Amino acid sequence: MQARGNGTAAKPLALLGALCLFLSSIEYMMPKPLPFMRIGIANLPLMLALDIFGWGDFFLLVLIKILGQALITGTLFSYVFLFSLAGTILSACTMFFLRRLCGSRIGFIGIGTAGAMLSTVSQLVLASFFVFGKSVVYITPPFLGAGFITGMSLGAFCEYFTGTSRWYADMKRRLLILDAPQEPQAHN
Repeated sequence: MQARGNGTAAKPLALLGALCLFLSSIEYMMPKPLPFMRIGIANLPLMLALDIFGWGDFFLLVLIKILGQALITGTLFSYVFLFSLAGTILSACTMFFLRRLCGSRIGFIGIGTAGAMLSTVSQLVLASFFVFGKSVVYITPPFLGAGFITGMSLGAFCEYFTGTSRWYADMKRRLLILDAPQEPQAHN
């Protein structure tokens, strides 16, 4: 979606980008058993953006999340950044294309779970190369279990929020109006 005239699309992009950074900061403070293991709460704004942004603004938000999270955590020039980059891009692409292909036939719980599982798998593949080697099989079951639980939980939160938030409904309505084809005005 392109920001038109008064910057209506830019405002939710900035708000959701700031929310990504805030949630990344909160997530950074939570204890982690491994440096690259996170519960993914910084993906909530990405899930909220699925129904209000086109692909351009959505992937700009993904980029803001990836780079912002790396700057906040100080991992921009480390292997941990590759984990975040791979996991977020695979998860975001999965969620975006599932929403576009299936529409409302798949809810946020399914979308969040699919995104979390593919993010987890990508990180396990990278962990096998950078950290654990063949021993990665020992952390695979708990990682997949944690990804499943957090994906479902984040999806359930998004399902509830999008169904009850007047702000979200209003923003979605406004941005969809901006994307509607405009009727040419008659000149007399």
